[in-house]
Amino acid sequence: MSKIKKLLIANRGEISLRIIRSAHEMGIQTVAVFSEADRLAPHVRLANEAVCIGPAPASLSYLMMDRIIQVALELGVDAIHPGYGFLSENALFAQKTIDAGLLFVGPSPSAIATMGDKLRAKQAVSGYGIPLVPGTDEPIRDIEKAKQVALSIGYPILIKASAGGGGKGMRIVEHAGEFDAQMKRAVSEAESAFGDPAVFIEKYISSPKHIEIQILGDQHGQIVHLFERECSIQRRHQKVVEEAPSATLTETVRQKMGEAAVNVAKACNYYGAGTVEFIVDKELNFYFLEMNTRLQVEHPVTELITGLDLVKEQIRIAEGQALSFTQNDLQIQGHAIEIRVYAEDPQNNFLPDTGTLTRYRPPLGPGIRVDDGFEEGMDIPVYYDPMIGKLIVYDVSREKAIRRTIRAIDEFQLSGVKNTLAFCRFVMTHPEFTSASFTTKFVEDHFHPTSLNQELSETEKLAVAAFIGTWLDEQRTAALPLPASAGNKSKSLWKNRTKHG
Repeated sequence: MSKIKKLLIANRGEISLRIIRSAHEMGIQTVAVFSEADRLAPHVRLANEAVCIGPAPASLSYLMMDRIIQVALELGVDAIHPGYGFLSENALFAQKTIDAGLLFVGPSPSAIATMGDKLRAKQAVSGYGIPLVPGTDEPIRDIEKAKQVALSIGYPILIKASAGGGGKGMRIVEHAGEFDAQMKRAVSEAESAFGDPAVFIEKYISSPKHIEIQILGDQHGQIVHLFERECSIQRRHQKVVEEAPSATLTETVRQKMGEAAVNVAKACNYYGAGTVEFIVDKELNFYFLEMNTRLQVEHPVTELITGLDLVKEQIRIAEGQALSFTQNDLQIQGHAIEIRVYAEDPQNNFLPDTGTLTRYRPPLGPGIRVDDGFEEGMDIPVYYDPMIGKLIVYDVSREKAIRRTIRAIDEFQLSGVKNTLAFCRFVMTHPEFTSASFTTKFVEDHFHPTSLNQELSETEKLAVAAFIGTWLDEQRTAALPLPASAGNKSKSLWKNRTKHG
């Protein structure tokens, strides 16, 4: 068992800060790496040491494997934590880290490689009785044969890239006449985004829920699940709102999904923190979607309902320690909601926005946590993901957590860039969300840019009318000459009125 004394975080922004804070609580020294665009970022200041590794583009900085490992060796680092994104699911980086004599805070390179390829993942779990979406189990090479498979499955079907995710290389085919055109687009997107043109076919399940299970495994064969997260509020197949636990799962389905997630981890001898994603239909039938072999953006909601620090658990597992708890020790307590605060314009198809945070004051108070990587006055760079931070709220029940989230959004002061706060407030107050009947089609079915153009309440209308009336009275009064008898006393009263009116 190896004790980590110094940890390099191969990432930036809020997740880098998140990891640094937990490491410091464990008495571990930290090293931050940063691009030229992030020179003034908070994670650079918070770390014990910080090294610039290149220009702003990620391809010249945060994706430079050899440069990052070189810095780690030069500074006497024991381990590297990849965070999420960038190199976190890169099996080659994990192997290079290990080959350099360092600990990789994550799963084995082989587990990353297996679960990073959706077809290999399906093949790996096929012997464990895990429900799979009907479809092909190998890359499509024969178009005519693929069309026959599509007919046998039944339209609509989904063409998906074998590598990668985030909605890239994914095409819905509604009928046979669209197959050729959508196939070409999917292959082109897969090649462009992941350097791998391999695609496969799955039955398209319309309006499902996207529910994922957090798992933890140590290097001694023990694997547990930390219950589920509801992640169905998405735009462009990417999450915006998450919560834990799900308000729709029964205890029986929850247990079955947890067992299935543990078996997925067993299928690749998994250790570390990971997430098994499922799609769930209206009858609560669930199907394995993929496994993310890293810490998830939405991990805080799981931390709040379980009382665990997932980053600390990752570090202990990397050191070779056994899990200090069993499945029977875990239970759900309360309810947590996370909203992602993106620099995006919801009224313009959620396009990213850039600019300066002219005002940035996160909310405070009981049950509120904000994980972010920016401060007031900082610029939102164009080079990286547009997420500013995450607002995470906890309370004893879902209803109270929703109310607290609305209060926190209303207190969040953010200006200088367009952002998703108003959209997330719209979600919190929508009947589909409050009733927990929403699906991954929520944005498509219920949101329109004009949804954020809310009318004033009656109270607000009365206040505006009173203000306008007072202002008009003042303008009329200002236009009248003062009586000669009024003297200085009247002038003084007028000045006092205009000062406080």
